[in-house]
Amino acid sequence: LSTSQIAMTFRNALFGSEVSKFKDGEDEYDIFVRLDEKYRNDVSTLMNQNIIVNGNKVPISAVADFEYSTTYDKISRIDNKRAITISSNINEGYNANQVNERVKQVLLDYQMPNGYTYEFSGEQQEQAESSEFLMFALLIAIALIMLIMVTQFNSFIRPAIIIATVLFSTIGVFLGLGIFKMEFVVIMTGIGIISLAGIVVNNGIVLIDYIDLMRQRRRDELGLPEGAFLSLEDEIEALVIAGKTRLRPVLLTAITTVLGLFPLAIGLNFDFFSLYTNFDPQISMGGESVAFWGPMSWTVIFGLTFATFLTLLLEPVMYMLTIRINYRIRKWTGTLPRLKKWKKIRKMDKKKK
Repeated sequence: LSTSQIAMTFRNALFGSEVSKFKDGEDEYDIFVRLDEKYRNDVSTLMNQNIIVNGNKVPISAVADFEYSTTYDKISRIDNKRAITISSNINEGYNANQVNERVKQVLLDYQMPNGYTYEFSGEQQEQAESSEFLMFALLIAIALIMLIMVTQFNSFIRPAIIIATVLFSTIGVFLGLGIFKMEFVVIMTGIGIISLAGIVVNNGIVLIDYIDLMRQRRRDELGLPEGAFLSLEDEIEALVIAGKTRLRPVLLTAITTVLGLFPLAIGLNFDFFSLYTNFDPQISMGGESVAFWGPMSWTVIFGLTFATFLTLLLEPVMYMLTIRINYRIRKWTGTLPRLKKWKKIRKMDKKKK
């Protein structure tokens, strides 16, 4: 007979032991057997329970005694270590993250006794795990996007420019949340950033691809081989033409996305049924859904608004810088091709102008 057998007998008597399951349609319920409430609070009944040992019934009172004392109602263990959980609620008007940061600062100055440690669990632990998962998902998404673009453009520089715009777009997210004093919700804000990456990448691909097209058309006009460098004037002209041509698609993508997410961000609700039957949409603002979908919507709105200007202004600048840097490196290393034919065609082109 061991102490674990006695402890398990008490546990089954007080909390019950699962003996079967009951299925009602698609729902399944566990069936537990335990002592009736009046017997669970009777010490003599608990102590007179029988334990089977070698085929014989032995009452617990024959091998154990009890006494009344003041102690914990239960002993909790985490990873076989005793643990005490302290929880609290936050009063209205206070931010949970700020309160937790204050508690952490206080605990840093407190010397824990030997053998004692502390850690934050509950909401803080869930937020940390969610942040870790979303960061991993974001890295995987960026890696896959990068792989596809490298294959498409046959270049590493152009995808790097587009990915840089995605990373810079997060600045707009945090600026928007800070300016309008909105709460940073880890899960939904993280999902919004991942969604934002796909939209920003699409706008970047549209612009970069058209810049390449304009440059190649100019090479064809001058009779240059593919990949040859153009003059500074021709490079700038290609950027300007591409920016003018793709301005409308980029702006339309941003505007339609923002307008489509705005009702979701503010929690705009209306009843389709009453609109159809009584011509009364019963429009209302807010609701429970805005607490869930609002952070994600505002994340995309702030980030996309900021990223639109980055796409139209920063991407052409970075593109031009990479071209000039590559030109300088090729010229310094002596690998810049000499194209006499290009010089002749260039002179003829200037005369025509």
